[in-house]
Amino acid sequence: MKKHLVVVGGGQAALQTVQSARQLGYDGDITVVADELDPPYQRPPLSKQYLAGKLARERLYLRPASFYADQGVRLMPGRAALEIQVAQQGVRLDDDSVLRFSELVLATGSRARRLSVPGAELAGIHYVRTIPDIDALRAELEPGKRLVIVGGGYIGLEAAAVAVALGLQVTVLEAAPRLLARVVCEELAEFYTRCHTEAGVAIQCGTEVTAFAGEDRVLAVETRVGTRIDCDLVIAGIGVLPNVELAAQAGLECDNGILVDSGSRTADPNIFAAGDCSNHPHPFAPHRVRLESVNNAVEQGKAAAASLLGHTAPFESVPWFWSDQYDLKLQIAGLALDYDQVVVRGNPSRKGFAVYYLAAGVPIAVDAVNSPRDFMGAKKLIAARRKLSAQEIADPEIDLTARFSDG
Repeated sequence: MKKHLVVVGGGQAALQTVQSARQLGYDGDITVVADELDPPYQRPPLSKQYLAGKLARERLYLRPASFYADQGVRLMPGRAALEIQVAQQGVRLDDDSVLRFSELVLATGSRARRLSVPGAELAGIHYVRTIPDIDALRAELEPGKRLVIVGGGYIGLEAAAVAVALGLQVTVLEAAPRLLARVVCEELAEFYTRCHTEAGVAIQCGTEVTAFAGEDRVLAVETRVGTRIDCDLVIAGIGVLPNVELAAQAGLECDNGILVDSGSRTADPNIFAAGDCSNHPHPFAPHRVRLESVNNAVEQGKAAAASLLGHTAPFESVPWFWSDQYDLKLQIAGLALDYDQVVVRGNPSRKGFAVYYLAAGVPIAVDAVNSPRDFMGAKKLIAARRKLSAQEIADPEIDLTARFSDG
């Protein structure tokens, strides 16, 4: 069979796979199939600068059109892959045509988890996942409007920061007892609760949405405790689901993502998976993980490209993430999983500090707020897997990376 790499997906992992494959010498045909009309683009700015109207659509694109032409990559935007024909090494598209592949990379990403309560299909209820999602939402973000955000995670809080700055009346409803319950410690959650409250955002935790009221358009949100919150529009930020249906239909093992090894390989020697859709072993996690980040998409895209060319290049870098809210840049290094101690370094009241997560005395993750020094140093400390005392970490006068360098 003629060499033909087919990549299904239109995000960071898809672009990185293509770019790395060419850099490593892949000389066959390459086709990228994506169900969105835009070329591969970055998603993190959607809930930040793009939602705020501070970033042009074209600046979301990961590469200009000339890149694909120069690299001999065929883009097929607005096309859905419906079936993987494993035995025939083909991908059936929405017009029943079949793309034959010698290698297939599934970079299918994830989709916004949908609300499933009565009234969830009313007009005025928005999700934050794609460029069209944000374009539709931006058209409604007018000063004075009443916005209810369902979900107090990063997406919901980033959207809240943008909306309140635009002059909307913003209420955040979170079912858990506190904000960011799945991803940060109580100390950091309290800090962000205070910052949003001071900015004018009304926050209600422990509040479960049971229905949306309205005829054709949402007019109010109803909660389990019987309260009714009038609104003009709603944003739902209740997490994402990995797009694994194509892989599952092909018989590939899936469990909160498509199962791959450290080289992004599935059980089929010709099929790989990378990015939000994949579940993989990670050197800095105590168990398999599915990560939603630019860093993970890039590293897995590189690993997939290396593997399909017969190289061994599992990624070993410390994972990192970020979130922008108001004048606060949160930079996260490592994975705060199974930690047993939290140490705050610096003064949260000055909006420049870091939270260190430790397991048996070893730093495994750091949340750095307006503290790039802590973020950069943390990546080295986490990679070194060296024990540090809480006293050392808490003392801002101590250069932790110097202590690490001293052995």
